[in-house]
Amino acid sequence: MKIFHSFLLGLACVFGDVDRAIAMAASPSSLPRSTPEEQGMSSTAVLGFVDAADAGIDSFHSFMLVRHGNVVAEGWWSPYAAESRHELYSLSKSFTSTAVGMAIAEGKMTISDSVLSYFTNDAPAEVSENLKNMRLRDLLRMSAGHQKEVSTAPDVISAKTFLTNAVPFKPGTHFLYNTPATFMASAMVTKATGESVLDFLKPRLFEPLGIVGPTWGTNFQGISLGGYGLSVRTEDIAKLGQLYLQKGKWKGKQLIPAGWVDEATALQTSNGSNPKSDWDQGYGYQFWRCRNGAFRGDGAYGQYCIVMPEQEAVVVITSGVRDMQAVMNLVWDKLLPAMEPQKLSSDPVNARKLAARLQGLSIHKPEGAAESPILKKVAGTKYVFAENDKKLESVMIEAGSAGKGATVVIKKDGLEQRVECGMGEWKKGRFVTVKKINQPSAACGAWASEDTYVVKMALYETPFIAGLKLRFADDQLFYDSEMNVGGGKDPQLVGKKQ
Repeated sequence: MKIFHSFLLGLACVFGDVDRAIAMAASPSSLPRSTPEEQGMSSTAVLGFVDAADAGIDSFHSFMLVRHGNVVAEGWWSPYAAESRHELYSLSKSFTSTAVGMAIAEGKMTISDSVLSYFTNDAPAEVSENLKNMRLRDLLRMSAGHQKEVSTAPDVISAKTFLTNAVPFKPGTHFLYNTPATFMASAMVTKATGESVLDFLKPRLFEPLGIVGPTWGTNFQGISLGGYGLSVRTEDIAKLGQLYLQKGKWKGKQLIPAGWVDEATALQTSNGSNPKSDWDQGYGYQFWRCRNGAFRGDGAYGQYCIVMPEQEAVVVITSGVRDMQAVMNLVWDKLLPAMEPQKLSSDPVNARKLAARLQGLSIHKPEGAAESPILKKVAGTKYVFAENDKKLESVMIEAGSAGKGATVVIKKDGLEQRVECGMGEWKKGRFVTVKKINQPSAACGAWASEDTYVVKMALYETPFIAGLKLRFADDQLFYDSEMNVGGGKDPQLVGKKQ
């Protein structure tokens, strides 16, 4: 019992409080926790990585480092949190690959299956030789033979749209990153098993790994999108990486054949020659090859599951970044050199510094004052906008409760929404996106000057963070908006007092 309590206290040094350490140790579905030093890394080196990421990359949302099967560091940039799912974008592809490997292992399909043979009713009137020769293997290694992608939109993508796309290259000879090809692999699993990829993976992957409540978007026919659309938690991503690091074995049970792990993560297609690019090291079956002997799944705007077999490590990052290579460079520059083959002497002082840093992470909040004298003049005043491409109709600002923060009321495309902004803290709520999706959100605001209120709003189950700037002048409101990724800065709009 004394040894057990000492272990928990060691965890508390890293993760900040004993109650949380006990909860983690007691959860059978969680990865075990350890200190960096116990697993051959210094807390100082990990802290250096976190500091560099926080200062130089805008912005990380979560980070988890696993060494020798133990989580040695984990952090979430508030309002992102451990319990929240995060949209994976193309990191979903690695989960689809896993489903294919499992279906093959159960004898339900083979890697050499003809794509066309699964969808004879969706075939075009004239079938080219290249389409006839397209195999499941070609879909997985991004060598289906296309010169361009068809639409990936859920209300458009289908086997029919894919099969009617011209196939000018012999399958297996031309690399094209092709999300619809992954959708087709998902559709083939559904044809072979009678289940969506999500349902097929639940008893075979998600439940054994303790992944609770995954969600996966579908096309208009109910087929899992495959190439994107999966949302899971940060630790769930780490579990997939650890499973592949362990050659498909989990708690003594072989969930994925070791041979599939080897094939899926090996170089199946060459795709470039730049030795400094992690996107030119070759492609497997829905996994990228990396520099330094690693492989990864990744997704748009910076979702990573980096597996480093030589170092027995997994690095998981969710983020909203424009330069994905910069994140990879940071891993190689800061974390890779710090991975020693044997454990280090304990360092409780720096372990506590690392713990405090990880617990205090936050997306950079707007800077400024809590109040402004202009608020009394403009509060409750509606500013209306002429017809515009953004379909913004009106904006109004109200004082927050108890003198804290403010509420921005936005009417857009016929829908009025209230964005409650905390001051110096994130105020959680809900926001309906332009695609009419109701998303969890959190907002924070401040007066950058007497006439200008700035807002940052995070849709914290996605990579997206919106910035608003409201400048009040006479009877006008100057409205600026910007997305961190996927959109950029919009033209300024000017509203007039109603």
